[in-house]
Amino acid sequence: MPAETLSVVHPDVWQPLPARGRPLFRLSHAIGFGFVGLGVGIGAGVLAHAMHDTPVWIGPLAGIVLGALFGARLGGRRHGYYRWKLDEDGFAVRKGQLWQSETHVPTTRVQHLDVKRGPLERARDLATLVVHTAGTQQHSVSLPCLDAQDAEALRTQLARRIEPARDDD
Repeated sequence: MPAETLSVVHPDVWQPLPARGRPLFRLSHAIGFGFVGLGVGIGAGVLAHAMHDTPVWIGPLAGIVLGALFGARLGGRRHGYYRWKLDEDGFAVRKGQLWQSETHVPTTRVQHLDVKRGPLERARDLATLVVHTAGTQQHSVSLPCLDAQDAEALRTQLARRIEPARDDD
């Protein structure tokens, strides 16, 4: 679907992220938690070596593997809890299960819009939409792993909505 023809059929319905973004969430979380596991594993490896004379490298290796596995699982779940909505009032992002957050950006607060694409996102035809707002706290809202065409279309639609508001000033 061309970027200009995105139609939000149900503007009050929260839209999920595309499933092809799930592996990127898994990968990013696996890397992050792998480093956490490495730190914990070093401590555990030194302690196990001192107490049981086991090789020191077993702790860090186990920490990396367990951290990466946990991170991959968590990343897949977090992907499933991301939602977005574009309605007549503005743009909103909802995320989280245990700690939930919902951020609504009224159209009148939008300053500018960016679409970012890293190499892994480009390989999967995904993009990150960044909505920059007027304000000092939470001055931008990012929506990662969005379908690239949807990201372009959302940026176009939001830009069209903010231009008439600025012309009235």
